[in-house]
Amino acid sequence: MGQAFRDDHIFRLTDDTGMLQHAKYSVPDPRHGYTTDDNARALIMALKLYERYEEKKYLDLVYRYASFLLNAQDEKGWFRNFMGYDRRWLEKEGSEDCFGRCVWAVGYALSGKKTTGGLKHCLCYLLEKARPHIKTLRSPRARAYAILGLARLGGEEDIRLVKETAGSLCRQYDLYRRDDWRWFEDIVAYGNSVLPWSLLAAYRVSGEERFLRVALESMEFLEGITLGNGFFKPVGCHGWYPRGGTPAEFDEQPLEACEAVHAYAELYEITGSRDHLGKARTCHAWYLGENSGGISLVDGETGGCYDGLTPSGPNLNMGAESLVSYVLSYLKITEFEGW
Repeated sequence: MGQAFRDDHIFRLTDDTGMLQHAKYSVPDPRHGYTTDDNARALIMALKLYERYEEKKYLDLVYRYASFLLNAQDEKGWFRNFMGYDRRWLEKEGSEDCFGRCVWAVGYALSGKKTTGGLKHCLCYLLEKARPHIKTLRSPRARAYAILGLARLGGEEDIRLVKETAGSLCRQYDLYRRDDWRWFEDIVAYGNSVLPWSLLAAYRVSGEERFLRVALESMEFLEGITLGNGFFKPVGCHGWYPRGGTPAEFDEQPLEACEAVHAYAELYEITGSRDHLGKARTCHAWYLGENSGGISLVDGETGGCYDGLTPSGPNLNMGAESLVSYVLSYLKITEFEGW
């Protein structure tokens, strides 16, 4: 079902530094340099590819992206994000969301069955420097990504941090929740599904029912916004969806479909309900043309993913976030029978 997987664009967009941030159509665009955000997610993608196909070329990518994260971390344990094509960092410290994605990537890679010994030692080094900052995070998405990484590890300190961080997300949810607004903020913006997804991951390792309750309630609210038309339609990035307003129709971003797939897949793995698996498949089908434009977002020639769905059709540029989002969604959904 769906399109055959191609990795051409992954290798085209990756050079000896890491994965470039943007492409002009299918051509890598060095003018915009690199981001740690993209290379953190690419590390997860590369390891998943190596775990599935056991090809050395994917292990080489794992090392390339891990090296980028090693270079990105400063002496205090935070991560810089934006790097120019000349390999010069463009900031002293990246965002909290970048930090959270790095913790997610490091936690995922540390837990990998095919992660090599020397790489694990390096990842432990990164995590130990980052760990003290996790409890200081204020961004809800940064906390959510950090939960996803820590929940993979299973150590006593990791589970304690998962429970503390998930508890803070639940308190934020309670602060903003209203009868007609069951969300973590006054706006439904970007990377939405990672919030309930992280609470599902926290529930799996802790068994705390409040994490499951908030995850289910917020997913149901988000589902009413994004799946009401029989296909997945994420909130557009041109205006988002503020409380009391209306959801922006465009541009629809590939990241949203990826994280929705993972949230529903997590819920399926918890409950065994095939209804949740069906919703995960609906979200992945957004890439393949089951969307508001009826247009595939996957480039059959390169395996790249277009950067979004606009009122006039797809944004034909194929950058790193779009590419990695599609590949992660593909790798997740094809774990299940029928794909």
